Amino acid sequence: MTKTSKTIVFFGSGPVAARSLELLTEHFIIEAVITKPRAEHHRGSVPVLELCDRLGIKTFTPANKQELSALFAKKPVTSSVGVVIDYGIIIAQDVIDFFPYGIVNSHFSLLPEWRGADPITFSVLSGQKQTGVSLMLIVAAMDEGPLLAQAPYDLPDDITTPQLTEDLIQLSDQTLAQVLPLYLEGKVDPAPQEEVTMAPSRTASYSRKLTKDDGIIDWNKPAQQIEREIRAYQGWPKSRTTLGGKEIVITQASVVEATHKPAQTVVEGKQLIIGTAEQSLAIKKLKPAGKAEMTAEAFLAGYGNLLSQD
Repeated sequence: MTKTSKTIVFFGSGPVAARSLELLTEHFIIEAVITKPRAEHHRGSVPVLELCDRLGIKTFTPANKQELSALFAKKPVTSSVGVVIDYGIIIAQDVIDFFPYGIVNSHFSLLPEWRGADPITFSVLSGQKQTGVSLMLIVAAMDEGPLLAQAPYDLPDDITTPQLTEDLIQLSDQTLAQVLPLYLEGKVDPAPQEEVTMAPSRTASYSRKLTKDDGIIDWNKPAQQIEREIRAYQGWPKSRTTLGGKEIVITQASVVEATHKPAQTVVEGKQLIIGTAEQSLAIKKLKPAGKAEMTAEAFLAGYGNLLSQD
């Protein structure tokens, strides 16, 4: 494959996009990056724009679907393929058709499992044993395009969303580096998801965008479900509750067989245990509002007198 044929246009806006783009620069020539513009009142980091500025990559910043189509009507690039990861703007068919080989999306699940906005978090929430990365040609319908390849990932029992995100970014990069050149050489044929998926079910499932309220712990749920939520929501929206009148975020917990009423707080020696609908949770680490993360033992040493033991 010639150097020119490894030239791509990258579409992406968020932190996952920035990390993915940085890795892709090791394998491909990035002709241009299409990303969201800096929000008018945003004062924080804009990772993709900052990376492109540092690496000297040309950028375009259409703010919506219509502006994106208007940009491509001007034929701003010459690459034969696009790659999209974590972009956040709907790409119209005219933009897809601009590229002779289409636009390849690296989606962080084994499609058709967990189509939609947040497949990584929902893989953790579900308690499933395997997820992965799917390379898909995008179509007008959400996450329904034909597959070029899938790469599996076995989920450790203690995996958190931030760690899984980083691991899948690495797996995505490896898969794109191997498969995209083969696709451009005509050695990989797109195939319908339901025919070639590695997922245990060929039936589509869907993730959604989380809200801040998802992070409020409902102690009437089973302990296993709450423990998965704590790992899944570790990046955002975080698993929040009140202990001893203090707002806290629980960052690590384990399921124990003890039976206590939902939300009942029990201190056993240096252990902090909270009852749920089924079994109980032993709290390992937590973060009181305005404080650093600490062990349950340290929390009990400072706040134990505030806890009621029903």
